[in-house]
Amino acid sequence: MARGLPHPEMQAGAAGIGSALMLRYGLMGFALAFVALPLYVLLPNYYAVHFGLPLASLGAMLLGARLLDALVDPLLGRGVNTLLAGSTRRALTWGAGAAVALGVGFAGLWFPLWTQGDALLLNLAASLVLTYLAFSALTIGHQSWGALLGGDALQRARIVAWREGLGLAGVLVASVAGTLWDMQISVALLWLALALAWWGWRSGQQPASADPPATPPGPHHGALLLPFSNPAFRALFIVFMLNGIASALPATLMLFFVQDLLQAPASMQPVFLATYFVCGALGLGAWLKLVAHWGLARSWLAGMLLACAVFLFAAVLGPGDAWGYAAVCAGSGLALGADLALPGAILAGITQRARTDAGAQEGAYFGWWSCATKLNLALAAGLALPALAAWGYHPGAQDPQALRALTWAYCLLPCALKCVAAGLLFVFHSRKTL
Repeated sequence: MARGLPHPEMQAGAAGIGSALMLRYGLMGFALAFVALPLYVLLPNYYAVHFGLPLASLGAMLLGARLLDALVDPLLGRGVNTLLAGSTRRALTWGAGAAVALGVGFAGLWFPLWTQGDALLLNLAASLVLTYLAFSALTIGHQSWGALLGGDALQRARIVAWREGLGLAGVLVASVAGTLWDMQISVALLWLALALAWWGWRSGQQPASADPPATPPGPHHGALLLPFSNPAFRALFIVFMLNGIASALPATLMLFFVQDLLQAPASMQPVFLATYFVCGALGLGAWLKLVAHWGLARSWLAGMLLACAVFLFAAVLGPGDAWGYAAVCAGSGLALGADLALPGAILAGITQRARTDAGAQEGAYFGWWSCATKLNLALAAGLALPALAAWGYHPGAQDPQALRALTWAYCLLPCALKCVAAGLLFVFHSRKTL
């Protein structure tokens, strides 16, 4: 390919969407980040410390709610299909209802009506289910709407990059709100962010058409497993799962690696996290420029290889290498930008092509996508923690064998999984499956 020429994927696309409209669309990513971080990081400690809830009961409650959430996502996706096949007004009204439900559920988690015994558990269960389902409904609907905006590969990548970039900004703000301010302020900020996000969604770019195509859908229209009849989706799903588990492993084990192997001071942990997320946000623009010349699949492949190189470097770090690890956070943050923006843009292209044959199926595709994202986190914990225990590691361990096991699980196992994912991506792209 000649230097400076756009990738062929760029040469046939819809008219570009301006940055102001993409900003309005991406505001929902910012709002949803206010829920994700407190829900996964702060909530367990909050209920154990403030209400004395036993860890066993708390763990069982959280696990049950998360499994229900992941399993319901494909069903929510089918419901989104029905909404997107109707008027945009109907979809936006449903989005407003989901936003209100999310705000109510989230407030109920932090300010329960009952704070004793079984009543507290019932309040927690109801609030968790409401929050998770509303969060998933908004996420799937918003992502499906973005896929309907269409456009060429670069435009699809820009749409996802705005959504995920603002999501990273929301993570940073939510982390400050959750640690420095009272939870009342965090809840109020969530309500404000949701109202602003829904306004941006309503007043932003509208899909060219939310109606099904003129060709009548086949007998399996809307079926739960319909996306898996698409070879391109099957290929992308396999790569996404392998790469997602590889990315989730270091996230699960990060604190163990920092505390036990690097022996870094606690004051460095916010530096590591901020470096990771800030570099992830700043790197989005670079990945978009690369997409213009290489296309989506090859650019994502480059991101995987960058992550492998970074974690191979992390494998040689030892006690006292805090600033070396800060460099690892910067490099892995840059690779994160590719994982955030490019797979979703590839999926949007798959749904765009599939829509001409089988009607509006964006919700079904993104329902399974959301399910896969959550399963990645669950599988990473289920794979890494038992493996570490079997290899002789436990928190606080300092013997060489245990630390070697931690290095293998944190650095080398993710590299191996990413290499497999990268190899499959290369094969699928070479065969024009993706």
